[in-house]
Amino acid sequence: MPPRKRADAVRNEQTLLTAAAEVFVRSGVDAPIREIAAEAGVGMGTIYRHFPTRADLVVAVYRHQVEACAEAGPVLLSTSDSAFAALRAWVDLFVDFLVTKHGLAGAMQSDSSGFQSLHEYFLDRLGPVCESLLAAAAKAGEIRDDVRPFELMRGIGNLCIGRDDDPRYDPRRLISLLLNGLTVRRS
Repeated sequence: MPPRKRADAVRNEQTLLTAAAEVFVRSGVDAPIREIAAEAGVGMGTIYRHFPTRADLVVAVYRHQVEACAEAGPVLLSTSDSAFAALRAWVDLFVDFLVTKHGLAGAMQSDSSGFQSLHEYFLDRLGPVCESLLAAAAKAGEIRDDVRPFELMRGIGNLCIGRDDDPRYDPRRLISLLLNGLTVRRS
């Protein structure tokens, strides 16, 4: 078993991952390491000490964001005004995650097995969270009860494609229309 990291080392790593995610959104996963270091307020050596290769950093950011999105689901469900409001808030986080991961496949091209395992990790962690949010909203009578988590997540992912190609395209507007289409009409 590897030794446990000190609390300050864990905090530093989380700061690096958050900064890298923000830079990836702005500049893509090929952004210069110095830009990430500046965003995090650390030297480049600190980044390389934690993440020896760009692929290590990209994978760590991806996993960090999957975990944050997964952990947010139950919290949103317990603190939102309704299950549907929790679902909407979670979908916003999911979209933020999808936008950040744009370019991941290209960054990991040399390791297709690594990319596949990340995709499975993504589905294993986020599918059940989406399912619990959908089930809670359906049980509350707020949405249809036949929506499958994979279909919703895939649909949202597909709506996010093309965001970089056309500045006039707003995937969040279409995702809002999609979510509104899930609601149950009360007479």
